[in-house]
Amino acid sequence: MSDNPGERPLFIVSDSTGDTATRVTRAALRQFEEHAKVPVQVFPNVSDKATLERILKAAALQGAFVVTSLVSAEQRAFAHELAKAYRILQVDVIGSLLTGLSGWLGEEPQSLPGLLHKTDAEYFKRIEAVEFTVKLDDGKDPRMLTQADIVLVGVSRTSKTPLSVFLAYKGYKVANVPIVLDHDPPRELWNVEPRRVFALTIDPESLQHIRRQRLRTMRLREGSSYGDLGYILAELEYAEQIFRRNRQWPVINVTRRAVEETAQIIISHLTGEGVISDRREVGQL
Repeated sequence: MSDNPGERPLFIVSDSTGDTATRVTRAALRQFEEHAKVPVQVFPNVSDKATLERILKAAALQGAFVVTSLVSAEQRAFAHELAKAYRILQVDVIGSLLTGLSGWLGEEPQSLPGLLHKTDAEYFKRIEAVEFTVKLDDGKDPRMLTQADIVLVGVSRTSKTPLSVFLAYKGYKVANVPIVLDHDPPRELWNVEPRRVFALTIDPESLQHIRRQRLRTMRLREGSSYGDLGYILAELEYAEQIFRRNRQWPVINVTRRAVEETAQIIISHLTGEGVISDRREVGQL
């Protein structure tokens, strides 16, 4: 065993990934300029006493400093006993914090390893879903349609984009495809698993009101076909023809429905809890 601290390793022992303890330890090492390059060995997913004892024996033989990150109170107590028995310098980066928080909150910790990593994974999943959804908004890049968790299909102003974004923040990769009168949808749409495609429809009068409001906001001429009831009826009929080409697509009428309500209908249908009427419409009780 070397007497030079710079040649001795530092062990990080965790019952999860060890990422948290590693970041804290490396941040602390930067305060010691001469020894900032101490060799660090990480031992993740240490969940049993036999493995813990084997690692601490090796630490004793190598003169290692041991940093533990163990959420199990039993494992922390055992590590402390071993460190004392083997005369190892050991610090637990989470034990004292858990104990302090437990007393302050009046609640016992869950003692479940990996909760932070799980939270991080869910966060990055949402970020990935949002990036995907923005990339495939309004019919962009149809080649990627089969990679979507959810595909929304409907005429303009049926809440496709806001609904897509809302679902993306819940971790779903969403694509939306606009139905335009006398224009065929992208052929890739027919390759998507039918249960993941949701057809959105709306009452003609409600759609006319929404579109005319949109025209006023954009300071465009209200007399254009976009807000004309005859054109809207033709567009909705064309959309219905497309929906009938695949009768497995659930149809949702979004008239006077909040985005949150429509999203819940879609999620419930995906998880097998949705209600489907004889007309294929979901959310109709």
